[in-house]
Amino acid sequence: MNRKTDDALIQQLSSGTGHGAPAERAKEAREGTLTTRQGHPVSNNQSVRTVGSRGPTTLENYHFLEKITHFDRERIPERVVHARGAGAYGYFEAYGTVGKEPISKYTRAKLFQEKGKRTPVFVRFSSVVHGGHSPETLRDPRGFAVKFYTEDGNWDLVGNNLKVFFIRDAMKFPDLVHAFKPDPVTNRQDARRIFDFVSHQPEATHMVTFLFSPWGIPASYRHMEGSGVNTYKWVNMEGEGVLVKYHWVPKQGVKNLTQAQAEQLQAKNFNHGTQDLYEAIERKEFPEWEFCVQLMSDGEHPELDFDPLDPTKLWPEDKFPMMPVGRMVLDRNPVDYFAEVEQAAFGTGVLVDGLDFSDDKLLQGRTFSYSDTQRYRVGANYLQLKINAPQRPVATHQTGGQMNQGRDLASGHNPHVNYEPSALGGLREAPAAGAEHTPHHMGRLVRKQIERQNNYQQAGERYRLFEDWERDELISNLVGELKRCPRDTQERMLWHFSRSDADYGRRVAEGLGLSVPTSLPPSLQGIVPESDLRAPSTGTPAGDSVTSPTASGQKSDKKT
Repeated sequence: MNRKTDDALIQQLSSGTGHGAPAERAKEAREGTLTTRQGHPVSNNQSVRTVGSRGPTTLENYHFLEKITHFDRERIPERVVHARGAGAYGYFEAYGTVGKEPISKYTRAKLFQEKGKRTPVFVRFSSVVHGGHSPETLRDPRGFAVKFYTEDGNWDLVGNNLKVFFIRDAMKFPDLVHAFKPDPVTNRQDARRIFDFVSHQPEATHMVTFLFSPWGIPASYRHMEGSGVNTYKWVNMEGEGVLVKYHWVPKQGVKNLTQAQAEQLQAKNFNHGTQDLYEAIERKEFPEWEFCVQLMSDGEHPELDFDPLDPTKLWPEDKFPMMPVGRMVLDRNPVDYFAEVEQAAFGTGVLVDGLDFSDDKLLQGRTFSYSDTQRYRVGANYLQLKINAPQRPVATHQTGGQMNQGRDLASGHNPHVNYEPSALGGLREAPAAGAEHTPHHMGRLVRKQIERQNNYQQAGERYRLFEDWERDELISNLVGELKRCPRDTQERMLWHFSRSDADYGRRVAEGLGLSVPTSLPPSLQGIVPESDLRAPSTGTPAGDSVTSPTASGQKSDKKT
Protein backbone atom coordinates (compact mmCIF):
# COMPACT_ATOMS: atom_id res chain seq x y z
CA MET A 1 0.00 0.00 0.00
CA ASN A 2 1.34 3.43 -0.89
CA ARG A 3 2.08 5.87 1.93
CA LYS A 4 -0.17 8.88 2.15
CA THR A 5 1.36 12.17 1.11
CA ASP A 6 1.84 14.86 3.74
CA ASP A 7 -1.08 16.81 2.29
CA ALA A 8 -3.31 13.76 2.41
CA LEU A 9 -2.34 13.10 6.01
CA ILE A 10 -3.07 16.68 6.98
CA GLN A 11 -6.42 16.43 5.20
CA GLN A 12 -7.19 13.29 7.16
CA LEU A 13 -6.31 15.03 10.41
CA SER A 14 -8.43 18.03 9.43
CA SER A 15 -11.46 15.81 8.94
CA GLY A 16 -11.10 14.45 12.46
CA THR A 17 -10.29 10.90 11.32
CA GLY A 18 -7.14 8.94 12.00
CA HIS A 19 -6.05 8.96 15.68
CA GLY A 20 -9.00 11.23 16.46
CA ALA A 21 -6.85 14.37 16.06
CA PRO A 22 -8.77 17.69 15.93
CA ALA A 23 -8.35 20.27 13.21
CA GLU A 24 -6.09 22.47 15.31
CA ARG A 25 -3.56 19.62 15.53
CA ALA A 26 -3.59 19.42 11.74
CA LYS A 27 -2.86 23.11 11.56
CA GLU A 28 0.11 22.66 13.89
CA ALA A 29 1.39 19.78 11.76
CA ARG A 30 1.11 21.92 8.63
CA GLU A 31 3.01 24.75 10.30
CA GLY A 32 5.78 22.46 11.52
CA THR A 33 5.09 22.85 15.25
CA LEU A 34 7.39 20.76 17.46
CA THR A 35 5.54 18.34 19.75
CA THR A 36 6.34 15.52 22.16
CA ARG A 37 5.50 11.94 21.19
CA GLN A 38 2.35 12.39 23.21
CA GLY A 39 1.39 15.15 20.77
CA HIS A 40 1.96 17.98 23.23
CA PRO A 41 3.16 21.20 21.55
CA VAL A 42 6.61 22.18 22.85
CA SER A 43 6.80 25.90 23.57
CA ASN A 44 10.31 25.83 25.06
CA ASN A 45 12.86 23.41 23.64
CA GLN A 46 15.89 25.42 24.79
CA SER A 47 16.06 25.12 28.56
CA VAL A 48 15.35 22.63 31.30
CA ARG A 49 13.24 23.77 34.25
CA THR A 50 15.42 24.92 37.15
CA VAL A 51 15.27 26.76 40.45
CA GLY A 52 16.15 30.20 39.11
CA SER A 53 18.00 30.68 35.86
CA ARG A 54 21.13 28.95 37.13
CA GLY A 55 19.76 26.74 39.88
CA PRO A 56 19.49 22.94 40.19
CA THR A 57 17.37 20.96 37.75
CA THR A 58 14.11 19.45 38.99
CA LEU A 59 12.97 15.89 38.31
CA GLU A 60 9.56 16.81 36.89
CA ASN A 61 11.14 17.99 33.62
CA TYR A 62 8.86 15.63 31.68
CA HIS A 63 9.70 16.88 28.19
CA PHE A 64 13.43 16.67 28.91
CA LEU A 65 13.17 13.21 30.48
CA GLU A 66 11.15 11.86 27.55
CA LYS A 67 13.56 13.44 25.08
CA ILE A 68 16.78 12.29 26.76
CA THR A 69 15.63 8.76 27.64
CA HIS A 70 14.56 8.13 24.04
CA PHE A 71 17.88 9.56 22.87
CA ASP A 72 19.77 7.22 25.23
CA ARG A 73 18.07 4.23 23.58
CA GLU A 74 18.53 5.18 19.93
CA ARG A 75 21.30 2.70 19.13
CA ILE A 76 22.17 -0.82 20.16
CA PRO A 77 24.64 -2.16 21.04
CA GLU A 78 27.07 0.55 19.95
CA ARG A 79 27.37 3.67 22.08
CA VAL A 80 25.25 6.55 20.77
CA VAL A 81 28.32 8.77 21.25
CA HIS A 82 31.93 7.82 21.98
CA ALA A 83 31.61 4.59 20.02
CA ARG A 84 35.17 4.56 18.65
CA GLY A 85 37.62 4.16 21.49
CA ALA A 86 40.78 2.71 23.00
CA GLY A 87 41.72 2.09 26.61
CA ALA A 88 44.48 1.27 29.05
CA TYR A 89 45.12 0.67 32.75
CA GLY A 90 47.41 2.56 35.07
CA TYR A 91 47.52 4.44 38.33
CA PHE A 92 46.94 7.88 39.79
CA GLU A 93 49.53 9.13 42.28
CA ALA A 94 48.49 11.92 44.63
CA TYR A 95 50.70 14.84 45.65
CA GLY A 96 48.73 15.44 48.87
CA THR A 97 48.58 19.17 48.20
CA VAL A 98 46.81 21.69 45.98
CA GLY A 99 49.11 24.58 45.26
CA LYS A 100 51.06 25.04 48.49
CA GLU A 101 48.20 24.01 50.77
CA PRO A 102 47.13 20.63 52.18
CA ILE A 103 44.40 19.30 49.95
CA SER A 104 42.28 18.45 53.01
CA LYS A 105 41.48 22.16 53.26
CA TYR A 106 39.24 21.76 50.21
CA THR A 107 38.26 18.08 49.90
CA ARG A 108 38.09 15.03 52.12
CA ALA A 109 38.23 12.60 49.16
CA LYS A 110 40.64 9.91 50.38
CA LEU A 111 42.48 9.32 47.11
CA PHE A 112 44.00 12.83 47.28
CA GLN A 113 45.11 13.05 50.90
CA GLU A 114 48.48 11.26 51.12
CA LYS A 115 51.55 12.16 49.09
CA GLY A 116 52.55 9.17 46.97
CA LYS A 117 49.28 7.30 47.43
CA ARG A 118 48.40 5.34 44.28
CA THR A 119 44.89 4.55 43.05
CA PRO A 120 44.32 2.10 40.15
CA VAL A 121 42.66 3.63 37.07
CA PHE A 122 41.25 2.59 33.72
CA VAL A 123 41.10 5.21 30.96
CA ARG A 124 39.04 5.14 27.77
CA PHE A 125 39.84 7.59 24.97
CA SER A 126 37.35 8.02 22.15
CA SER A 127 35.99 10.13 19.35
CA VAL A 128 32.51 11.49 20.02
CA VAL A 129 30.25 11.46 16.97
CA HIS A 130 31.66 8.83 14.64
CA GLY A 131 30.90 5.09 14.64
CA GLY A 132 32.83 2.20 16.11
CA HIS A 133 34.99 1.52 13.03
CA SER A 134 35.47 5.11 11.88
CA PRO A 135 38.94 6.53 11.14
CA GLU A 136 40.67 8.08 14.13
CA THR A 137 41.81 10.97 11.93
CA LEU A 138 38.34 12.53 11.65
CA ARG A 139 37.69 15.99 13.07
CA ASP A 140 35.82 15.46 16.32
CA PRO A 141 36.14 16.16 20.03
CA ARG A 142 37.89 13.31 21.84
CA GLY A 143 36.51 11.70 24.96
CA PHE A 144 38.84 11.37 27.96
CA ALA A 145 37.14 9.19 30.60
CA VAL A 146 38.97 8.01 33.74
CA LYS A 147 37.68 5.40 36.19
CA PHE A 148 39.40 5.64 39.59
CA TYR A 149 39.08 2.43 41.65
CA THR A 150 39.27 4.16 45.05
CA GLU A 151 38.99 2.65 48.53
CA ASP A 152 35.59 4.37 48.82
CA GLY A 153 34.33 2.90 45.53
CA ASN A 154 34.62 4.11 41.96
CA TRP A 155 34.95 7.68 40.76
CA ASP A 156 34.36 8.37 37.06
CA LEU A 157 35.70 11.60 35.58
CA VAL A 158 34.11 11.82 32.13
CA GLY A 159 35.28 14.66 29.92
CA ASN A 160 36.92 15.53 26.63
CA ASN A 161 40.09 17.06 25.23
CA LEU A 162 38.88 20.58 24.39
CA LYS A 163 37.91 22.00 27.84
CA VAL A 164 34.61 23.49 26.60
CA PHE A 165 31.43 22.26 24.93
CA PHE A 166 28.96 23.34 22.24
CA ILE A 167 25.93 23.86 24.47
CA ARG A 168 25.20 24.81 28.07
CA ASP A 169 21.78 23.20 28.57
CA ALA A 170 21.16 19.44 28.53
CA MET A 171 17.88 19.96 26.69
CA LYS A 172 19.89 20.58 23.50
CA PHE A 173 22.15 17.51 23.69
CA PRO A 174 20.03 15.16 21.52
CA ASP A 175 19.66 17.96 18.93
CA LEU A 176 23.41 18.58 18.91
CA VAL A 177 24.27 14.93 18.32
CA HIS A 178 21.53 14.47 15.71
CA ALA A 179 22.93 17.44 13.76
CA PHE A 180 26.45 16.00 13.81
CA LYS A 181 25.40 12.40 13.10
CA PRO A 182 24.64 11.20 9.54
CA ASP A 183 21.54 12.53 7.76
CA PRO A 184 18.65 10.09 8.49
CA VAL A 185 17.87 9.94 4.75
CA THR A 186 21.29 9.86 3.08
CA ASN A 187 23.22 8.33 6.02
CA ARG A 188 26.04 10.84 5.40
CA GLN A 189 27.42 13.55 7.64
CA ASP A 190 26.45 16.89 6.17
CA ALA A 191 28.09 20.26 6.87
CA ARG A 192 24.77 21.92 6.07
CA ARG A 193 23.12 20.17 9.00
CA ILE A 194 26.05 20.76 11.37
CA PHE A 195 26.32 24.49 10.70
CA ASP A 196 22.56 24.90 10.49
CA PHE A 197 22.43 23.82 14.12
CA VAL A 198 25.49 25.57 15.54
CA SER A 199 24.67 28.81 13.71
CA HIS A 200 21.54 28.96 15.87
CA GLN A 201 23.59 28.41 19.06
CA PRO A 202 25.77 31.50 19.72
CA GLU A 203 27.44 29.74 22.67
CA ALA A 204 28.84 27.11 20.28
CA THR A 205 31.21 29.66 18.68
CA HIS A 206 33.96 28.98 21.22
CA MET A 207 33.89 25.20 20.66
CA VAL A 208 33.62 25.59 16.87
CA THR A 209 36.77 27.75 16.96
CA PHE A 210 38.59 25.00 18.85
CA LEU A 211 37.19 22.14 16.75
CA PHE A 212 38.00 23.52 13.30
CA SER A 213 41.52 24.48 14.31
CA PRO A 214 44.25 21.80 14.43
CA TRP A 215 43.10 21.07 18.00
CA GLY A 216 40.13 19.26 16.41
CA ILE A 217 42.41 16.41 15.27
CA PRO A 218 44.87 15.30 17.98
CA ALA A 219 47.98 13.54 16.66
CA SER A 220 47.45 10.74 19.19
CA TYR A 221 45.66 9.99 22.44
CA ARG A 222 48.99 10.33 24.26
CA HIS A 223 49.46 13.89 23.01
CA MET A 224 46.14 15.42 23.95
CA GLU A 225 44.78 17.19 26.99
CA GLY A 226 41.83 16.05 29.03
CA SER A 227 39.24 18.09 30.87
CA GLY A 228 36.20 17.47 33.03
CA VAL A 229 34.55 20.36 31.07
CA ASN A 230 31.75 20.71 33.62
CA THR A 231 32.09 22.41 36.98
CA TYR A 232 32.03 20.13 40.02
CA LYS A 233 32.48 20.73 43.75
CA TRP A 234 34.97 19.64 46.37
CA VAL A 235 33.71 19.20 49.95
CA ASN A 236 35.88 19.16 53.10
CA MET A 237 35.28 17.59 56.52
CA GLU A 238 33.26 20.59 57.65
CA GLY A 239 30.88 20.24 54.70
CA GLU A 240 32.20 23.40 53.03
CA GLY A 241 32.15 23.32 49.24
CA VAL A 242 34.24 24.97 46.54
CA LEU A 243 33.78 24.88 42.77
CA VAL A 244 36.40 22.86 40.88
CA LYS A 245 37.44 22.29 37.26
CA TYR A 246 39.61 19.29 36.33
CA HIS A 247 42.39 19.21 33.72
CA TRP A 248 44.82 16.55 32.46
CA VAL A 249 48.07 17.97 31.05
CA PRO A 250 50.11 15.48 28.94
CA LYS A 251 53.79 15.33 29.89
CA GLN A 252 54.47 14.16 26.33
CA GLY A 253 53.31 17.58 25.11
CA VAL A 254 50.33 18.51 22.94
CA LYS A 255 50.48 17.55 19.27
CA ASN A 256 47.76 18.06 16.66
CA LEU A 257 47.31 17.43 12.93
CA THR A 258 46.42 19.69 10.05
CA GLN A 259 43.61 18.51 7.79
CA ALA A 260 46.13 17.61 5.07
CA GLN A 261 48.26 15.59 7.49
CA ALA A 262 45.18 13.76 8.77
CA GLU A 263 44.09 12.85 5.24
CA GLN A 264 47.57 11.63 4.38
CA LEU A 265 47.67 9.50 7.51
CA GLN A 266 44.15 8.16 7.03
CA ALA A 267 45.08 6.83 3.57
CA LYS A 268 47.52 4.45 5.24
CA ASN A 269 46.15 3.82 8.73
CA PHE A 270 42.74 4.66 10.16
CA ASN A 271 43.55 3.02 13.53
CA HIS A 272 46.60 5.14 14.27
CA GLY A 273 45.40 6.38 17.68
CA THR A 274 44.61 2.92 19.03
CA GLN A 275 47.83 1.53 17.56
CA ASP A 276 49.98 4.33 18.98
CA LEU A 277 48.60 3.94 22.50
CA TYR A 278 48.95 0.16 22.51
CA GLU A 279 52.45 0.08 21.07
CA ALA A 280 53.77 2.86 23.32
CA ILE A 281 52.71 0.90 26.40
CA GLU A 282 54.16 -2.33 24.98
CA ARG A 283 57.47 -0.46 24.48
CA LYS A 284 57.20 0.68 28.11
CA GLU A 285 56.99 4.31 27.01
CA PHE A 286 54.19 4.84 29.49
CA PRO A 287 52.02 7.92 28.79
CA GLU A 288 51.79 10.32 31.71
CA TRP A 289 49.57 13.29 32.56
CA GLU A 290 49.67 15.78 35.39
CA PHE A 291 46.29 16.21 37.05
CA CYS A 292 45.49 19.87 37.71
CA VAL A 293 42.53 21.70 39.19
CA GLN A 294 41.18 25.22 39.23
CA LEU A 295 39.29 26.26 42.35
CA MET A 296 36.68 28.98 42.88
CA SER A 297 34.53 29.82 45.88
CA ASP A 298 30.99 28.54 45.59
CA GLY A 299 28.75 31.37 44.44
CA GLU A 300 27.49 33.39 41.50
CA HIS A 301 30.64 35.57 41.15
CA PRO A 302 29.03 38.74 39.77
CA GLU A 303 32.52 40.22 39.26
CA LEU A 304 33.05 37.84 36.29
CA ASP A 305 31.68 38.59 32.83
CA PHE A 306 30.48 34.98 32.47
CA ASP A 307 28.74 32.43 34.65
CA PRO A 308 31.30 30.03 36.21
CA LEU A 309 28.88 27.12 35.73
CA ASP A 310 28.78 27.68 31.94
CA PRO A 311 30.51 24.70 30.22
CA THR A 312 31.12 26.78 27.08
CA LYS A 313 33.59 28.91 29.07
CA LEU A 314 37.11 28.59 30.43
CA TRP A 315 38.14 30.00 33.79
CA PRO A 316 40.98 32.50 33.15
CA GLU A 317 44.18 31.24 34.73
CA ASP A 318 45.37 34.62 35.91
CA LYS A 319 42.41 34.60 38.32
CA PHE A 320 42.06 30.85 38.88
CA PRO A 321 45.48 29.21 38.43
CA MET A 322 46.03 25.61 37.38
CA MET A 323 47.27 23.74 40.46
CA PRO A 324 48.73 20.20 40.26
CA VAL A 325 47.24 17.60 42.62
CA GLY A 326 48.74 14.39 41.19
CA ARG A 327 49.88 12.49 38.14
CA MET A 328 48.50 9.60 36.10
CA VAL A 329 50.55 6.92 34.35
CA LEU A 330 49.14 4.32 31.92
CA ASP A 331 51.27 1.17 32.04
CA ARG A 332 49.12 -1.83 31.05
CA ASN A 333 47.10 -2.74 27.96
CA PRO A 334 43.79 -4.62 28.05
CA VAL A 335 43.86 -8.31 27.10
CA ASP A 336 40.31 -8.41 25.70
CA TYR A 337 39.03 -5.33 23.90
CA PHE A 338 35.33 -6.15 24.15
CA ALA A 339 35.32 -7.18 27.81
CA GLU A 340 37.46 -4.31 29.00
CA VAL A 341 37.15 -1.38 26.58
CA GLU A 342 33.79 -1.85 24.89
CA GLN A 343 31.96 -2.88 28.07
CA ALA A 344 33.60 -0.17 30.17
CA ALA A 345 30.79 2.06 31.41
CA PHE A 346 31.25 5.56 32.80
CA GLY A 347 28.90 8.08 34.39
CA THR A 348 29.27 11.67 35.53
CA GLY A 349 27.25 10.85 38.65
CA VAL A 350 29.80 8.30 39.89
CA LEU A 351 31.43 10.34 42.68
CA VAL A 352 33.06 9.41 45.97
CA ASP A 353 32.78 11.15 49.33
CA GLY A 354 34.43 14.57 49.21
CA LEU A 355 33.29 15.20 45.62
CA ASP A 356 29.94 16.68 44.66
CA PHE A 357 27.87 18.19 41.86
CA SER A 358 27.50 21.82 40.96
CA ASP A 359 24.29 23.25 39.49
CA ASP A 360 25.75 23.16 35.96
CA LYS A 361 22.67 22.34 33.83
CA LEU A 362 24.62 20.26 31.35
CA LEU A 363 26.27 18.25 34.14
CA GLN A 364 22.95 17.51 35.81
CA GLY A 365 21.47 16.30 32.53
CA ARG A 366 24.54 14.17 31.78
CA THR A 367 24.39 12.65 35.26
CA PHE A 368 20.97 11.18 34.55
CA SER A 369 21.68 10.26 30.95
CA TYR A 370 25.04 8.49 31.22
CA SER A 371 24.08 5.80 33.72
CA ASP A 372 20.69 5.34 32.06
CA THR A 373 22.52 4.71 28.78
CA GLN A 374 24.79 2.09 30.36
CA ARG A 375 21.84 0.15 31.78
CA TYR A 376 20.32 0.06 28.32
CA ARG A 377 23.52 -0.56 26.37
CA VAL A 378 25.30 -3.06 28.62
CA GLY A 379 22.49 -4.19 30.91
CA ALA A 380 20.90 -3.63 34.30
CA ASN A 381 23.83 -5.37 36.00
CA TYR A 382 26.65 -3.66 34.12
CA LEU A 383 28.31 -2.78 37.45
CA GLN A 384 28.91 -6.49 38.15
CA LEU A 385 31.28 -6.74 35.19
CA LYS A 386 34.92 -6.81 36.27
CA ILE A 387 35.89 -3.67 34.35
CA ASN A 388 33.12 -1.65 36.03
CA ALA A 389 33.04 -3.21 39.49
CA PRO A 390 34.72 -1.34 42.35
CA GLN A 391 37.79 -2.90 43.93
CA ARG A 392 36.18 -2.97 47.36
CA PRO A 393 33.38 -5.15 48.79
CA VAL A 394 29.88 -4.31 47.56
CA ALA A 395 26.75 -4.85 49.63
CA THR A 396 23.37 -3.78 48.28
CA HIS A 397 19.73 -4.77 48.22
CA GLN A 398 19.60 -4.47 44.43
CA THR A 399 19.01 -7.85 42.85
CA GLY A 400 17.60 -9.59 39.79
CA GLY A 401 17.67 -8.19 36.29
CA GLN A 402 19.16 -9.56 33.08
CA MET A 403 22.61 -11.20 33.34
CA ASN A 404 22.64 -11.00 37.14
CA GLN A 405 25.77 -12.72 38.51
CA GLY A 406 24.59 -13.03 42.10
CA ARG A 407 23.59 -10.99 45.10
CA ASP A 408 25.90 -8.45 46.73
CA LEU A 409 26.00 -9.98 50.21
CA ALA A 410 28.25 -8.68 53.01
CA SER A 411 29.91 -10.79 55.67
CA GLY A 412 27.25 -11.74 58.21
CA HIS A 413 24.48 -10.44 55.99
CA ASN A 414 21.23 -12.37 56.50
CA PRO A 415 20.28 -13.46 52.94
CA HIS A 416 16.59 -13.42 53.90
CA VAL A 417 16.69 -9.64 54.35
CA ASN A 418 16.75 -7.47 51.23
CA TYR A 419 15.43 -4.26 52.73
CA GLU A 420 16.49 -1.59 55.24
CA PRO A 421 16.00 -0.92 58.13
CA SER A 422 15.92 -4.37 59.76
CA ALA A 423 16.71 -5.96 63.12
CA LEU A 424 17.18 -9.39 61.48
CA GLY A 425 20.78 -9.08 60.30
CA GLY A 426 20.29 -6.82 57.32
CA LEU A 427 22.56 -4.06 56.04
CA ARG A 428 22.99 -0.83 58.02
CA GLU A 429 23.70 2.73 56.94
CA ALA A 430 27.34 3.76 57.00
CA PRO A 431 28.50 6.46 59.43
CA ALA A 432 28.92 9.90 57.87
CA ALA A 433 32.48 10.60 56.75
CA GLY A 434 32.10 14.31 57.52
CA ALA A 435 29.54 17.07 57.64
CA GLU A 436 27.11 17.00 54.73
CA HIS A 437 27.38 19.76 52.15
CA THR A 438 24.02 21.55 52.18
CA PRO A 439 23.88 24.37 49.60
CA HIS A 440 20.93 26.74 49.87
CA HIS A 441 18.60 27.29 46.90
CA MET A 442 15.67 29.65 46.63
CA GLY A 443 13.89 30.79 43.51
CA ARG A 444 11.05 30.19 41.12
CA LEU A 445 11.00 27.16 38.87
CA VAL A 446 11.63 28.59 35.42
CA ARG A 447 12.75 27.62 31.92
CA LYS A 448 15.32 30.31 31.25
CA GLN A 449 18.81 30.67 29.92
CA ILE A 450 21.53 32.03 32.18
CA GLU A 451 21.92 35.81 32.20
CA ARG A 452 25.69 36.22 31.68
CA GLN A 453 26.13 34.46 28.37
CA ASN A 454 29.00 36.45 26.82
CA ASN A 455 29.06 34.06 23.88
CA TYR A 456 31.88 35.61 21.85
CA GLN A 457 34.65 36.99 24.07
CA GLN A 458 36.48 33.73 24.79
CA ALA A 459 36.10 32.55 21.19
CA GLY A 460 37.89 35.73 20.12
CA GLU A 461 40.58 35.25 22.75
CA ARG A 462 41.12 31.71 21.54
CA TYR A 463 41.44 32.92 17.94
CA ARG A 464 44.05 35.49 18.93
CA LEU A 465 46.00 32.97 21.02
CA PHE A 466 46.43 30.62 18.07
CA GLU A 467 49.72 30.75 16.22
CA ASP A 468 49.59 32.07 12.64
CA TRP A 469 49.57 28.60 11.09
CA GLU A 470 46.75 27.54 13.42
CA ARG A 471 44.63 30.55 12.39
CA ASP A 472 45.34 29.79 8.73
CA GLU A 473 44.25 26.19 9.23
CA LEU A 474 41.11 27.25 11.12
CA ILE A 475 40.04 29.64 8.35
CA SER A 476 40.76 27.07 5.63
CA ASN A 477 38.76 24.35 7.39
CA LEU A 478 35.78 26.61 8.10
CA VAL A 479 35.66 28.06 4.59
CA GLY A 480 35.86 24.59 3.05
CA GLU A 481 32.88 23.35 5.09
CA LEU A 482 30.79 26.53 4.93
CA LYS A 483 31.00 26.64 1.13
CA ARG A 484 28.64 23.65 1.20
CA CYS A 485 26.08 25.53 3.28
CA PRO A 486 23.18 27.83 2.29
CA ARG A 487 23.71 31.59 2.28
CA ASP A 488 21.66 32.21 5.43
CA THR A 489 23.75 29.67 7.39
CA GLN A 490 26.94 31.33 6.15
CA GLU A 491 25.70 34.75 7.26
CA ARG A 492 24.79 33.50 10.73
CA MET A 493 28.25 31.97 11.18
CA LEU A 494 29.92 35.14 9.87
CA TRP A 495 28.01 37.16 12.45
CA HIS A 496 29.26 34.88 15.25
CA PHE A 497 32.87 34.91 14.02
CA SER A 498 32.96 38.67 13.47
CA ARG A 499 31.55 39.36 16.94
CA SER A 500 34.30 37.17 18.38
CA ASP A 501 37.07 38.93 16.48
CA ALA A 502 36.83 41.35 13.54
CA ASP A 503 39.76 39.71 11.72
CA TYR A 504 38.24 36.26 12.28
CA GLY A 505 34.96 37.22 10.61
CA ARG A 506 36.67 39.15 7.81
CA ARG A 507 38.93 36.27 6.81
CA VAL A 508 36.10 33.70 6.71
CA ALA A 509 33.94 36.15 4.74
CA GLU A 510 36.70 36.72 2.19
CA GLY A 511 37.10 32.97 1.77
CA LEU A 512 33.37 32.69 1.04
CA GLY A 513 33.31 35.73 -1.26
CA LEU A 514 30.88 37.51 1.07
CA SER A 515 30.79 40.57 3.27
CA VAL A 516 30.53 40.48 7.04
CA PRO A 517 26.92 41.23 8.08
CA THR A 518 26.59 44.75 9.46
CA SER A 519 23.39 43.94 11.35
CA LEU A 520 22.02 40.92 13.13
CA PRO A 521 20.65 38.38 10.61
CA PRO A 522 16.85 38.14 10.99
CA SER A 523 17.04 34.42 11.78
CA LEU A 524 19.08 35.24 14.92
CA GLN A 525 16.50 37.69 16.27
CA GLY A 526 15.60 36.57 19.80
CA ILE A 527 18.51 34.08 19.87
CA VAL A 528 21.50 36.38 20.33
CA PRO A 529 21.14 38.23 23.66
CA GLU A 530 21.28 42.01 23.66
CA SER A 531 24.55 41.92 25.59
CA ASP A 532 26.22 40.27 22.57
CA LEU A 533 25.09 42.90 20.07
CA ARG A 534 28.17 45.01 20.68
CA ALA A 535 30.72 46.08 18.08
CA PRO A 536 33.11 43.27 17.15
CA SER A 537 36.49 43.13 18.85
CA THR A 538 39.50 44.34 16.95
CA GLY A 539 41.55 41.93 19.03
CA THR A 540 45.13 41.93 20.16
CA PRO A 541 47.77 41.48 17.47
CA ALA A 542 49.49 38.11 17.43
CA GLY A 543 52.47 38.14 19.75
CA ASP A 544 51.14 40.83 22.08
CA SER A 545 50.23 40.11 25.65
CA VAL A 546 46.88 38.46 26.24
CA THR A 547 45.57 36.40 29.14
CA SER A 548 45.64 32.77 28.09
CA PRO A 549 42.68 30.60 29.11
CA THR A 550 44.78 27.47 28.53
CA ALA A 551 47.36 25.81 30.72
CA SER A 552 50.87 27.19 30.48
CA GLY A 553 53.26 25.47 28.14
CA GLN A 554 50.52 23.80 26.08
CA LYS A 555 51.59 24.65 22.59
CA SER A 556 50.33 22.93 19.48
CA ASP A 557 52.77 21.01 17.32
CA LYS A 558 51.69 20.55 13.73
CA LYS A 559 53.99 17.58 13.30
CA THR A 560 52.51 14.10 13.55
